[in-house]
Amino acid sequence: MHAVRPSRRALGFTIVEVLIVVAIVGILAGIAIPAYMDYRERARVKHAITELTVLSLLINQYQIDRGQYPPTLAAVANASKPDPWGRPYVYLNLQDPALKGKGQFRKNKNLVPINSDYDLYSVGKDGVSSGPLTAGPSRDDVIRANDGGFFGLARDYEP
Repeated sequence: MHAVRPSRRALGFTIVEVLIVVAIVGILAGIAIPAYMDYRERARVKHAITELTVLSLLINQYQIDRGQYPPTLAAVANASKPDPWGRPYVYLNLQDPALKGKGQFRKNKNLVPINSDYDLYSVGKDGVSSGPLTAGPSRDDVIRANDGGFFGLARDYEP
């Protein structure tokens, strides 16, 4: 009996076949990675919105219990809680008599303050912010506006 040897073709892949597989994997990665990064960023924004909503409830409860807004987030036991990007949330008590003018207030496109009680926001992905929401660095901020009537991205806020 004579043993049949496999042909050279049956022993492995050709270089062309390997290059085709690598190209397909590269194309799929080129599509999947940006989609995944976009998904992660949307999830971080949703997480920040949820945390701002909870912080707002705690601040409002503090105001109901004590008749004034807390001086800092430490007063509602959340000073060390970072936003989804690892930075602290920003809180500004607009009722504080020590504030001089409205320079520190967050403002809409008409430069009108977006809150009358307090500002509460995350500086977002880029970690940079500016008073007016229409300024480039503020567009990715996650904000509380309309005295709690709006929670979301600054770029989505329309008064």
